[in-house]
Amino acid sequence: MNQYLDIHPDVAEALANNKPVVALESTIISHGMPWPENAETAKLVEQTVRDSGATPATIAIINGRLKVGLSGEEIDVLAKAGMSVTKCSRRDLPFVVANKQLGATTVAATMIIADMAGIKVFATGGIGGVHRGAQQTFDISADLQELGRTNVAVVCAGAKSILDLGLTREYLETLGVPVLGYQTDSLPAFYTRESEHSIDYRQDSPEEIAQFLAAKWQMGLNGGVVIANPIPEEYAMDSDKIKNAVEQAVKEAAEQNIAGKESTPFLLARVAELTGGDSLASNIQLVLNNARLGSAVAAQYCNV
Repeated sequence: MNQYLDIHPDVAEALANNKPVVALESTIISHGMPWPENAETAKLVEQTVRDSGATPATIAIINGRLKVGLSGEEIDVLAKAGMSVTKCSRRDLPFVVANKQLGATTVAATMIIADMAGIKVFATGGIGGVHRGAQQTFDISADLQELGRTNVAVVCAGAKSILDLGLTREYLETLGVPVLGYQTDSLPAFYTRESEHSIDYRQDSPEEIAQFLAAKWQMGLNGGVVIANPIPEEYAMDSDKIKNAVEQAVKEAAEQNIAGKESTPFLLARVAELTGGDSLASNIQLVLNNARLGSAVAAQYCNV
């Protein structure tokens, strides 16, 4: 057992008894929306996992401890601290742990800690990727490198639409990361169900996905898997509306020299403002949808 790791008793019991567990990230709590909506949403996602027959394991760093499964009080601590919480990817974990600080985990950091605990399925909103203009900036999310090395499947609504989806697909291919489309032949674009980009393999049931994961890892093929799950049709946004909002937000970020780990929170918040809050509502619904699919995949994986 990792000396820095604390596994919630409910999560530990589920893992010990081969019951389904779904990892959840915490950046959405601290950096995704304001208090108290952030705490309410985090608890709603956890409840959705429970209602779907799995145990939620929200992951964060609390006073330097790697937490796999949070109490309601710990969720509130992160939610109230908000943007003052350190947003943690792989490079940030040693500093936050050593200095006994609060940390909110990105996709990459959540994958690392989930893997330490033995959790194979993680549900989130969207993965990070290659940012627009990366040919000049080299701004590429560490999420992609983590997907290339860590054995955790990530259920998401594709890559965030603020990114360059074509370059993100190319980078995942280079790293050997399979992109599975759940009941779709097109890569979802976060707020919209489709994009001009393809997936690698279509999978029409959680059982098929679980069998894919088992075959991959039992062959010793290390690295994650992207399970791209389109936003429910009734919550999808108009593609032109979201495209215009994203382009405006990207332009403003460049003008204000916002880059690196600050860019994604800025862009998502600005897109929410430009869409009158519609994108935030869609964001919440796609996370809940991913929590349901993640729970189903985790349950099937326990049986393979």
